[in-house]
Amino acid sequence: MANKEFRGIYTALATPLKDDSVDYGDLEALVQHQINGGIHGLVAVGTTGESPTLSHAEHIEVISATVKFAQGKVPVYAGTGSNSTKEAIGLTQNADKAGADGFLLVAPYYNKPSQEGLYAHFSAIAEVTEKPIILYSIPSRCGIEISVDVAAKLYEKYPHVCCMKAAEGSCDKVAQYIKKLGLDYSVLGGDDSLTLPFMSAGAKGVISVASNLIVSPLVEMVNAANNNDFASAQKIFLKYYHFFNKIFLEPNPVPIKYCLKKAGIIQSDSVRLPLSPLRSETQVQLDALLKEFQLI
Repeated sequence: MANKEFRGIYTALATPLKDDSVDYGDLEALVQHQINGGIHGLVAVGTTGESPTLSHAEHIEVISATVKFAQGKVPVYAGTGSNSTKEAIGLTQNADKAGADGFLLVAPYYNKPSQEGLYAHFSAIAEVTEKPIILYSIPSRCGIEISVDVAAKLYEKYPHVCCMKAAEGSCDKVAQYIKKLGLDYSVLGGDDSLTLPFMSAGAKGVISVASNLIVSPLVEMVNAANNNDFASAQKIFLKYYHFFNKIFLEPNPVPIKYCLKKAGIIQSDSVRLPLSPLRSETQVQLDALLKEFQLI
């Protein structure tokens, strides 16, 4: 199912919770919602999947369940990054055994390694799998970015380290990746509100939070952009632009879980501490958009 070209829209899947446990019934419903909408792939247990507060056992169980629920209809990629190289290797190996089609590896956070350290870290993980690896550069969370040179060195030595989730907020950085690594290298956006600008600079799609809820229109938008029909893509992009921004008024995935519950796709919008429920003023803003889109 998986290949080494990432092209399209991949949902950064939320992890439904109930009474502080994973709600696998809701997870199955959410996966089916994605498949029904024509999603190109799923990314389980990333930040949107609340990976920081899932136990290691839950982490692998959610990956295994997502693979099971997807039934081979779409590829499932697993977030297995860590600021401990040994931990990231272990998570990657266990996710591989659980059936993941590839892996999303965030830059190590908090300990802020050098670029040389980043290269060694990702190299060590690349040695334990031949499945595709998506690097994830998000300096707002990690304090460091993955340089273009490090991405290029990894791609040269490990051709399966073949994609970058670019969440630096910079079209210039997207262009740098593509200019340095070539058109066969896949860059995916990491911010819904920048999807179309990034694709105009050469990105091939997005790992999306918004597509947890709004699937078919965003699939249509990304497909249009990849077919150089930016006029059609722009209409969809502008229609949902305020939604793209408002689902980040509070820490992800609190707003998108609220929207999923309001739309009846999942039964609970629970999150784990230190995340907290959505404030009433944000609820009002999201409710207005959901009504506008006829989702509630």
